[in-house]
Amino acid sequence: MHANGRTIVITGASDGIGAAAARRLHRDGHRVVLVGRSPDKTRAIAAELGAPFHLADFADLSQVRALAAALLAEHDRIDVLANNAGGIMGDRTVTVDGHELTFQVNHLAPFLLTRLLMPALVAGRATVVQTASLAARAFSRFDIADLQNARRYAPQRAYGNAKLANILFTAELQRRHGAEGISAVAFHPGVVASSFASDTTHLMRLVYHTPLKRLFTISADAGADQLVWLAEGTPGSTFTPGAYYESRAIAVKVSPEVHDPELARELWEQSLALVGETP
Repeated sequence: MHANGRTIVITGASDGIGAAAARRLHRDGHRVVLVGRSPDKTRAIAAELGAPFHLADFADLSQVRALAAALLAEHDRIDVLANNAGGIMGDRTVTVDGHELTFQVNHLAPFLLTRLLMPALVAGRATVVQTASLAARAFSRFDIADLQNARRYAPQRAYGNAKLANILFTAELQRRHGAEGISAVAFHPGVVASSFASDTTHLMRLVYHTPLKRLFTISADAGADQLVWLAEGTPGSTFTPGAYYESRAIAVKVSPEVHDPELARELWEQSLALVGETP
């Protein structure tokens, strides 16, 4: 391992771009810590890399709290947190915590995890990476008064809203904690051939899980490119903290909400209340 290897925590590391990024970062000499939902898949990647792992289902916030406690017990400092876990769902479902599943898994859980890990992240002057998506632009109909997607629910709209929330969270995380050395950044990985969309009834399933995927998708390794680039990068030099990237460049075509600091602030405040955290 090279001397400047970083401690990098990757959620959603048991499959897709999370697993691909974990392999590449491990190969580059970093201390990769895997977080996954599937016991079998996560253990398999961990065994392959000889890396530590944790199991957590983001549909249960008590598991997120237990994950954070375990990570803090093992790591005084974390150099990179890759909030990569997420997905598009099927019919509207409410979690054990009382939140709409898409919103919780894609936004609330990583929001809570980041908040709880803040002591180790500040100690590591960490880069916090959000795997967002151009679905934020394509599908979102963001309503700050309906974060739980109770009105006019559709899988793709709920997913687009959650991915927009990832971008807003990135901007607000940077605004609130940048002075403490945190560098937040979000990116769209591309349309990646993986198990993504396997739980949805939406047409996206056809793109990811039929022969159509050869036309529309890129490999998980190609999708992991920006995650690896950001994890190994230097904030302010490689990338601009607080920004959202597509193809290693700050995205130009974005939803207008991306540039609304008041919306980002309001999302943060509501998220705090929803997870029962104090400011």
